[in-house]
Amino acid sequence: MVGASSGLGRCIGTALGQRGDAVALLARRLDRLTDAAGEAGAGALAIACDVTDEQGCRAAIDEAAAGLGGIDGLVYASGVGTLAPLVDTDAATWRRTLDTNVIGAALATTAALPHLTASSGVAAYLSSVSASSTPWPGLGAYVTSKAALEKMVEAWRVEHPGVGFTRITVGDCVGGKGDARVQFNAGWDPDLFTEMAGTWLSRGLLSGAMLDVQELIRVVTTVLACGASASIPSVTVVPRRAAN
Repeated sequence: MVGASSGLGRCIGTALGQRGDAVALLARRLDRLTDAAGEAGAGALAIACDVTDEQGCRAAIDEAAAGLGGIDGLVYASGVGTLAPLVDTDAATWRRTLDTNVIGAALATTAALPHLTASSGVAAYLSSVSASSTPWPGLGAYVTSKAALEKMVEAWRVEHPGVGFTRITVGDCVGGKGDARVQFNAGWDPDLFTEMAGTWLSRGLLSGAMLDVQELIRVVTTVLACGASASIPSVTVVPRRAAN
């Protein structure tokens, strides 16, 4: 589980451990990972991993494989949520967003690929409904990175058909100690967020409903349970709109 120190990654990683899966939780913040591993249960590994550091990422994946006795599932949840109009998005912000959301996913996959190939395993990547055919104003860099991630997942699938590559597109989600809203919005300018939220609502981009993270966890476990002869290329999980 890459990106397991907070948000959706932490919720998913700890839930997998609690159900009895052997899990390795990877992220930059080892102190938070250690806490998450305690929640996940006995045997869960906490491994520091900066996905923007190629050698460090490879070493972390190798440590996970050694500790688990192999890897049959990779979930990539690391992500930088950038809120800014495109005209105000500088080169450093673009690089930080793409380094984590796209390049980091590629580095983690490359490191895990020999293990996933040996186990006929599954690699799943969290994407967002905000990267749909109608990009959300103010999230230009973020949705661009997620669109690139989605195309990259397709490219991995074409080049390595022996591994199940899945894109999991997620709607607005809440739940657990790693509340996705709190983590994803961290560092956003509150005034700009208020302005953009009004725009998203007026354009019908926000449903006004929240997806319970337990529903997402059920989908992720189903994806990971696919055997060597089956694959789920893409799945979208969104909250149901309230009945009128």
